[in-house]
This record gives sequence, C-alpha cells and structure tokens, in this order.
Amino acid sequence: MAKQNVAEQFVDILARAGVRRLYGVVGDSLNPVVDAVRRHSGIDWIQVRHEETAAFAAGAEAQLTGKVAACAGSCGPGNLHLINGLYDAHRSMAPVLALASHIPSSEIGLSYFQETHPDQLFRECSHYSEMISNPRQMPRVLHTAIQHAVGRGGVGVVALPGDVASQPAPEKSAEIALVTTRPTVRPGDDEIEALVRLIDGADRVTLFCGSGTAGAHPEVMQFAERIKSPVGHALRGKEWIQYDNPYDVGMSGLLGYGAAYEATHECDLLILLGTDFPYNAFLPDDVRIVQVDVRPENLGRRSRLDLAVWGDVRETLRCLIPRVRAKTDRRFLDRMLKKHADALEGVVKAYTRKVEKHTPIHPEYVASVLDELADDDAVFTVDTGMCNVWAARYLSPNGRRRIIGSFSHGSMANALPQAIGAQFTDPRRQVVSMSGDGGFSMLMGDFLTLVQYDLPVKVVLFNNSSLGMVELEMLVSGLPSYGTTNRNPDFAAVARACGAYGVRVEKPKQLAGALKDAFRHRGPALVDVVTDPNALSIPPKISAEMVTGFALSASKIVLDGGVGRMLQMARSNLRNVPRP
Repeated sequence: MAKQNVAEQFVDILARAGVRRLYGVVGDSLNPVVDAVRRHSGIDWIQVRHEETAAFAAGAEAQLTGKVAACAGSCGPGNLHLINGLYDAHRSMAPVLALASHIPSSEIGLSYFQETHPDQLFRECSHYSEMISNPRQMPRVLHTAIQHAVGRGGVGVVALPGDVASQPAPEKSAEIALVTTRPTVRPGDDEIEALVRLIDGADRVTLFCGSGTAGAHPEVMQFAERIKSPVGHALRGKEWIQYDNPYDVGMSGLLGYGAAYEATHECDLLILLGTDFPYNAFLPDDVRIVQVDVRPENLGRRSRLDLAVWGDVRETLRCLIPRVRAKTDRRFLDRMLKKHADALEGVVKAYTRKVEKHTPIHPEYVASVLDELADDDAVFTVDTGMCNVWAARYLSPNGRRRIIGSFSHGSMANALPQAIGAQFTDPRRQVVSMSGDGGFSMLMGDFLTLVQYDLPVKVVLFNNSSLGMVELEMLVSGLPSYGTTNRNPDFAAVARACGAYGVRVEKPKQLAGALKDAFRHRGPALVDVVTDPNALSIPPKISAEMVTGFALSASKIVLDGGVGRMLQMARSNLRNVPRP
C-alpha cells in the first residue's frame, strides 16, 4: 500500500469527523487536497463559483445537520473570499472547518505572489486558526481545529501550504479519537436554587427565547404553564419556540410584532433563555433579569443581570420545573395575550386590503402565499434586509420547517449560497431561497451551481429594484435615498439562459400559479416577483435612541407590515383566556 501524503491524510481525518462535502474553488496550492478528495470515496468536492458561497453553504449545512461541515480556498485571494461566510458561520455557532491553502512554505514572509497570512486573518472569525509548517503537525492541528469548531460551536481554520500538502505524511499519526458531538451543561445547585427563589417571589414572569431553546420546546411550554408566563422570542428563536405555543406574544427587536415588547417591560422578572439578543435598547432596565445560556461569555453582555445561569436551556428547565411553585394567577399572561392579538389585528389589514389587485405586488402578499404553499418541512433561507421582515412576520414554523439567514452577522447575499448547502444535505427536501434583488445579484454567479449540480432549490426573488432596508434607514433618519436603486434585468430570462426554470410575475393573480409550477419543477427554479418598493416596515415599538438609523416616522410610505397566519394563532390562544 502506497504511503499517504499530507493532503490524503487531511481528507481521511475530515471523513472520519463526518465531513461529507468540501465546498470551494480549485486552484494552485489547493490542488493536492482537491486531488485527494477526487480519489476518496467518502467526501465529494462541491465546485462553487465564489469562495464566499462555499463558506455560507458549509455554514448552512452545519446548522441543519448539527455536524461539522467544511470549505476551502486556495492561497491569497482564494481563501480571503471565505471570510464573510466564515464570520456568519462563527456568529451562528455553526461548526465549520475551513482550509485556507497557502503559498509555498519556503516563500512565506518574502512578499511572494498572492501572499497573505491566513493564520492571522481568520482569528477574529474563528475559535482556532493555525498554520501547518511541518507534516508532523498536521494530524494534531487539524484534530484541534475540528474539536474547537464542534466543542465551542463556530469556525476552526487550518492554513496549509501547498508544498507541505504534497509531502509524505507521518505514519500512524491519523489514529486520533475525534469528538464530534457536544455534551449538555447543567447549572450548579446554587444557581438553580437562587433562580427558584426569584421565580417564586415574582408575580409577573416573562420568558424571552432565542436559538438556545432548540430542542427544548416541550420544557419551555411546561415551564410557561407552570409559572403562567407569556413567551416572546428573538428572530433566531422563532423556528424553535413559536409553534404550538399558547403563550406566544410575538417577537421583539427591529423586526418585532405583537406584544413581546410590552411583556418584557411590564413583568417584574424577565428570564432570557438561550438568547444573545443584540439590541439592548429593546430590553428593560427597571425589572429583574435572569439569563440562561450555554456560553458563559454571553451572560450579562447585553443587559444588567440579577442572576447569570450557565447551562443548557433544556437541562436548566428540567431542573427548575419540579422545584418552582406553580402559579395560579393568569391575569398578566391573559392581558399580554389579548394585547398580542389586538396588535396583530391592527397590522394585518396592511396586506389584506385589495391586495389581489395591487400592482406592483405587495411583498407581504408574496410571503403570505409562499407560506401557504411551501412544504411542511421546507427549509427557508432568507436574505438580509426586507426579506428578513417578511420571513419574520409571515413564515409559520411548525417544528419541522427550518429558517436560516444571516441573523447574527447581517450579511447581504446569504440566501442563495445557504440554500446550496441546505439542498446538498437532502436533495429530496424542499429548499426555498427568499432572495432580495440586491442580495441575489451580488452572488448571482452561483445560480450556475444550482444548474451544474441540478439542485432543486426554488429561488423566490423579491424584486423591488432597490435596497429596501437601506432606503428605510435613510428615510427615518431624515436623509433622501441615494445609491439604493438597482437597474435589474429580467431575472427569469437570466435563469432560463442559465438552463433553469424561470418565470416572471408582475400581477398578484399570477403569483400562486407561478409558485406551484416552480415547486412542481424537478430542478432549480427562479420566480422573479416584481414587488412594491414602497412596502416598507417598522417595528411596533421603537424610538430614535434605540438604534442608529431607525426612528419614528410619520411618512406615509412607511407601512406597518402584516403578520400572516400569526393572527390566527393569536386568536386561537385567546380562546383559552378566561372570560369574566
């Protein structure tokens, strides 16, 4: 049996860690690794058109599977293109291993062609970033990078010069035990008892939930029932906590709706569950606050805390539920549920009034119809900007659907590349990219990746020929919009020219049929929907001090957004409110 080189050993270790795909663009210093992938039966090379797409795709795969995913870039400009997608994966706690191929080791430090210092460049968007300069380092450095990515949730980076990748690998050095799953973390008894005392001593408790409630839906519901608490959520908590939730009071923050803001401000104890909600201006400063998080560095960095609890949400609640005293007074919960329903009643009219005749099409209507027609287990990837608003207010979670976006990093152009990674994890599952025309056109070249691999991703393009969120920011700051208008092609024609299914929709009555046809199509499809650029949305509770670029505005072109089927859920919950 021929002796392995370093590249072959690298690929073997990735396969043992559970990596099934390596996303990237081939080239020069990366070639030895790509060739090793070609000859390995357990890993596929996924050729994308831009390395940023590779990193976004790997991040989406990791978020869907919970397992480490991988991407790669060649030396210098190639791996530099990874950085934005890696920032997103890192801030989303997605376990991603990035290979940053490097120039010849003998030339490092001599201003060689395409020279950068990837081991330094990626440190801010990773838990671990190191360079291999000797073959004997490779197994341990790669092992350590994978352990960082999995164990801490985020990115591990390995920089590997091409000449080192071609050298013989040390013998028997790949036999390293790999940990590829994370343990649960239980708080200490003292913290649990302190939290029990705070809850038992409070009359009005509100739960505010983030992505850390993933897998804890039954425990959150049981806990909310026991202490008669309204349950609000941040955007990343929506898919995990909003469905089958009779205590739901909506979402707070810039995309917020309903009574979540009131519930967090009118309680006397606010419990933050698994959320690193960034907008501290939306959090109260005059109530007691407890935060539960598996990452200790998150505790207290957004607001003053009366108690910090380090632990998994599910394990913490399992400890709490039998110990806290059951509350019987529902008055606060019922009042918040009624406020929530009333708030949704007020804004839902914005997209129901003559919407079937409104041209250009209301984007709210597009999102509402999409929510109705999409599969119950669909994966939605959502572009940053106004698409975030429509996804937050119209997509109905059910415990099976997934909603992925650049919710912590806030990058443009994330939806299409994330859809690529999502579709590779399961070619039979429906994947829908909710793309804005600005974000789509930024990485439009990777629509060709859908065609090349015949990935059945459905791109629903909200085409308002503008950067809508930026226009809103300018508007409410008193600035005239400038530099926000896009001169777009017929994107459906572009899709057809690429070899995909494409249809353009300009009238509301065409929309449902166009979406149904695209969903039935076996391969990639794009539905180019011409939407109203004046359909902008502001959150229900906001002041000029809350965040730079947003303020209250009396402008007639800033509309309250609707909320789709969430009104039905709120009405359903109200049926459980006791009548006097």
